Amino acid sequence: MLQRLLSNDFPRSRVLAVLLVLLLIALAGAPFIFPGVKALNVAAKVLVFIVLVASFDLLLGYTGIVSFAHTMFFGIGAYGIAVATNRLGPTWEALAVGLLSSLAVSLVLALLVGLFSLRVRAIFFAMITLAVASAFLTLASQLSDITGGEDGLSFKVPEILSPSFEFREEPFLGVMLDGRLLCYYLLFAVALVLLLALLRIVNSPFGRVLQAIRENEFRAEAIGYRVVVYRTTSSILSALFACLAGAMLALWLRYNGPDTSLSFEIMMDVLLIVVIGGMGTMYGAAIGAAVFLVAQSYLQDLLRLGSEAASGLPWLAALLSPDRWLLWLGVLFVLSVYYFPTGIVGRLRANAIGAKS
Repeated sequence: MLQRLLSNDFPRSRVLAVLLVLLLIALAGAPFIFPGVKALNVAAKVLVFIVLVASFDLLLGYTGIVSFAHTMFFGIGAYGIAVATNRLGPTWEALAVGLLSSLAVSLVLALLVGLFSLRVRAIFFAMITLAVASAFLTLASQLSDITGGEDGLSFKVPEILSPSFEFREEPFLGVMLDGRLLCYYLLFAVALVLLLALLRIVNSPFGRVLQAIRENEFRAEAIGYRVVVYRTTSSILSALFACLAGAMLALWLRYNGPDTSLSFEIMMDVLLIVVIGGMGTMYGAAIGAAVFLVAQSYLQDLLRLGSEAASGLPWLAALLSPDRWLLWLGVLFVLSVYYFPTGIVGRLRANAIGAKS
């Protein structure tokens, strides 16, 4: 059963297997293990980014395509939910309309970008996708009647998913059983299913062809594979999964704006997470997203504690100031690349192979 769920793609490292099990347990029990609003928000964001990063890894790690338009599809999914519920009301029908509409728009845009751009090489394709993403961000900011402009859109979700809906008056294990908790576990279930679906895709014959194209597209074309078709299909699948991740984010936040789902900073975060976790490994998306987002969310708190502890040494206290968290995040990234050049998952698998030999 486990073999089928993981599509025969086992961690191949005991340490990695333990990390993945611990991450699964942490995310499954996050509301009870890590009580508090901030911890739950971080856990929900990790779930969203696991899907988003894994969908991008399908492009970069498995097909060798560098695209800067990935957050555009992420934003389309978020705006689809926001606009539909804002116009049609907080109903399941509105969520369905918003999700299906955003998936349709993502499919068409991904197809157009793929057909017009994937025939060009490397950096030229990256520049085209960057231009398309920038144009879409500007469009979303200016169409204030539809998207809310720079202010974005706040909306309501079905009552059963809202924090005001309580399943019981008394808390269970110190946690209120309300709509917010149900929404979190809905995200957890969706993220798990989508990650397993992506594992199935990359380990299918289709996925093997994508990897062949990544290694040598001229050879793949020479033996009969239509490279443009496969690359376009990969772009479409990646866009659809990113769109679903955007819908997950909007459902959790009950708000969406240009900076929330379309900013270039999100694209940079996705690139960093792919590198940290390991390209061409779906497990890397899960490990990398957890490491990066936890560090991003709690590094300031740790620096604050360090600065207070080093108050007797003014120079050290200033160096550990929470205002310098981006500096330390950059240092951590450089160290991770230095010690894990193939990402955390790649390094752990290499170590496991070396130990066996």
